[in-house]
Amino acid sequence: MTTAATLVAAVVFIGASALTLATVPENLYGTVHARVELAVRRVASEAQAGTLPRELKTPARVQLLRVLSPTGEVLASSTSFPQDARVTAFRPARPETVETMELDLARHPEEPRSHHLLMAMTVRSPRGLVTVQGASSLADVDTALMWIHLMVYLGTPLVLVIVALLTWAVVSYALRPVERVRAELAEITGQDLSRRVPVPPTGDEIADLAETTNHTLDRLERSAETQRRFVADASHELRSPISALRAQLEVANSYPDETDWPATGARALAAADRLTGIIDELLMLAKLDAGAVTPRRVVDLCLVAEEQIRRREGGRAPIFLHACAAAPVLGSPVQLDRLLTNLLDNAARHTASRIDVEVTVRGDQVVVTVTDDGDGIAPEDRERVFERFTRLESSRAKDKSGSGLGLPLSREIAVAHGGTLTVADHAPGARFVAVLPLHRT
Repeated sequence: MTTAATLVAAVVFIGASALTLATVPENLYGTVHARVELAVRRVASEAQAGTLPRELKTPARVQLLRVLSPTGEVLASSTSFPQDARVTAFRPARPETVETMELDLARHPEEPRSHHLLMAMTVRSPRGLVTVQGASSLADVDTALMWIHLMVYLGTPLVLVIVALLTWAVVSYALRPVERVRAELAEITGQDLSRRVPVPPTGDEIADLAETTNHTLDRLERSAETQRRFVADASHELRSPISALRAQLEVANSYPDETDWPATGARALAAADRLTGIIDELLMLAKLDAGAVTPRRVVDLCLVAEEQIRRREGGRAPIFLHACAAAPVLGSPVQLDRLLTNLLDNAARHTASRIDVEVTVRGDQVVVTVTDDGDGIAPEDRERVFERFTRLESSRAKDKSGSGLGLPLSREIAVAHGGTLTVADHAPGARFVAVLPLHRT
């Protein structure tokens, strides 16, 4: 930014300087030239008319005037015109024309010479050809040009240096909050995400950057905390079935003759199935968290519900599917099947006598409801059940085989498909409502 500002200032000042040097000297000399020429022509007119006085009056800023005969005799003169041979010899080559020259004159012999503009004009008078000479000092012009050259050749570089220093200072001051943000971010590590960058009270883009950075750190902290809790809970949930399986196998191995191997194998298989279910749910959650894109096609949720109920015939509680029509949804067949599987598994664990399933199309949405007639879920716990590894006390008392991942996974699947999963009011029991966008062909 300093370089850019300095280059822009250099272009402006160099252009202005070039324009000044090209026009101002010519204008200054032109002004003096016009002033002296006007005085010379006035005196020449008086000489032609024969009304020439012996002592000439000089107008403002014209210091010297005189009239010479062809022999060099001074016919009329201002009182201060010096008797200089060089001036006497200066005559125009053609009559009625004005010629100009620059020379150093002194109005008195004892004075130092100064720079003058001298003009001469030859005209015919009653006394014959006479030469009118006029001069004006160029000291003011020389002084003005000296200051102009000083400003151009010394002032311009000095101004550019000042512009560069001021730009550097202003930009450094403006970016100081950014440096504080950078320094604070450099100190923040993955082990401590509680620190935040300072927000300057300026209300500008840098303040917006600091606020956005803090919001990002908030999300990172929440994500890291969720990940730590997830790993801890996953380790706890996996440790229990593994420990139970290990204990069963160690006892069976220690007392092989007294072990009921078919029963032990069945228990080990059940523990392995539970581990497989937990791992599958963890893997699917990890894919959803990572935003992995799964192949999608049109899935009829009414057909999925019918297939689920068909697979669960003969279960502890009967499942009643209300009449449903085609309900197409664009999504992953595996994930949508898993969503309904988890909802039905949850309902089967808590229901008292029956489970009701309904799949309907309402406008641009497909609504799936799974209702049981169990103890229900208290209003204050209706969001907690969607937290990973969260199991209510009533759920632990009824079934110790759950992992606390089914409902969170179902909600993640619904959200990934642009829908929602909530707990609705219902008595007795609990009602889960999944809303997904309808796919129209």
